Amino acid sequence: MMARQTGTEHKGLPAGFRWGGVRAGIKVSGDLDLAMATVSAGGAAAACFTSNAVVAAPVTIGRRHLLATGGRVRAVLVNAGNANCATGEAGMEACRNTCVVAAEHAGCIFDEVFPSSTGIIGVPFPTAKVVAAVPELAKSLGSTPAHAELFAQAILTTDTRIKVARAVIDVDGTEVRIFGAAKGAGMIHPQLGLPVSDEGSAQPAHATMLVYLFTDLLAESAELRALLEASVDRSFNSISIDGDTSTNDTVLLLASGASGIQLDERVREAFLNALHLVCGSLASQIVDDGEGVGHVVTLAIDGAETEEDARIVAETIATSPLCKTAWSSADPNWGRLLAAAGRSGILIQPERMTIDIGGQPVFARGVRSPHFDRAATHQAMLAREYTIAIHLGLGDASCRFITCDLTAEYVRINADYST
Repeated sequence: MMARQTGTEHKGLPAGFRWGGVRAGIKVSGDLDLAMATVSAGGAAAACFTSNAVVAAPVTIGRRHLLATGGRVRAVLVNAGNANCATGEAGMEACRNTCVVAAEHAGCIFDEVFPSSTGIIGVPFPTAKVVAAVPELAKSLGSTPAHAELFAQAILTTDTRIKVARAVIDVDGTEVRIFGAAKGAGMIHPQLGLPVSDEGSAQPAHATMLVYLFTDLLAESAELRALLEASVDRSFNSISIDGDTSTNDTVLLLASGASGIQLDERVREAFLNALHLVCGSLASQIVDDGEGVGHVVTLAIDGAETEEDARIVAETIATSPLCKTAWSSADPNWGRLLAAAGRSGILIQPERMTIDIGGQPVFARGVRSPHFDRAATHQAMLAREYTIAIHLGLGDASCRFITCDLTAEYVRINADYST
């Protein structure tokens, strides 16, 4: 069995789901701002949430609902334009009320509804607008690509385009499909973790970024949690636009079971590869559509003692304003990369390091590379996408981390965000 990504044809959508999106009047722009997805039978689910100590009401309610139902989800309700964060007990009550209304129209109990919100923090939640729009939304749901696209459109905030990905595996002539929809363009530095273990104890955490992964695989919630954790770590936890972790970050994996294919050992590897493809694609799309982004930079760190060391070096560089502004103007200032790696907290040895930018050698063994060509490196950095490869010379561990430049456009967007 092999996993492959699919295009936009109808057969690429997983069975057992219906999607949709409407205008509830939350966004001043009048754009789509309320999305819903339902699963025909009791879907099994797993989710990862933000590790920010400040969390939005839907994150708290979503965690509680997954615990209460043992990971069973029948409906997903997402609003854009209001984060429902720092809204106190009124925000919690608003979230509960919208779940009750969604459940009435989805034919399930209220804690089988999984809520999400994205938008500005600290603004009272427009409960009445959501409640009024849910009946129309529920009636409009469908299983076509157009319906799935409405869902993907309605969850956006400062995004400039929808972010979707699909993959499929063939199991003895039966297809198992995955469809993913995501949003995120600012406040993107996800540090996601599973909310709780089977025993109920807290798990360590690893824009708002919202990601919804739908599959027709037949699996239990505990099985989905293991798959999701593996995929999130190498995709969404390995990107950064601006270094800010949102209060609302959520990744949900929801399985309808409609394919009838169970997650046994034979299927697991192929499905996990397919999930990696979808998550990797969505993570890349998020960075590529980042607020004001002109250049997408992949940090390929290798030669580290541990993968965690490699990630720490990558995150330090990815969130350095000096590095990011240099990338915006294609300035081959490799000294900023070296300095960021040096302050990462990882004990490095510059005399063992090498740095290449866009395939151009710039630093080697403690000094500027004898092959450094400023003009050629500048030219390489003019590309929309390129890789910075840093070899630490300390071990065999590595990581890949996707980030971007910091531009005046990003400052403009966020300087005026609430006004």
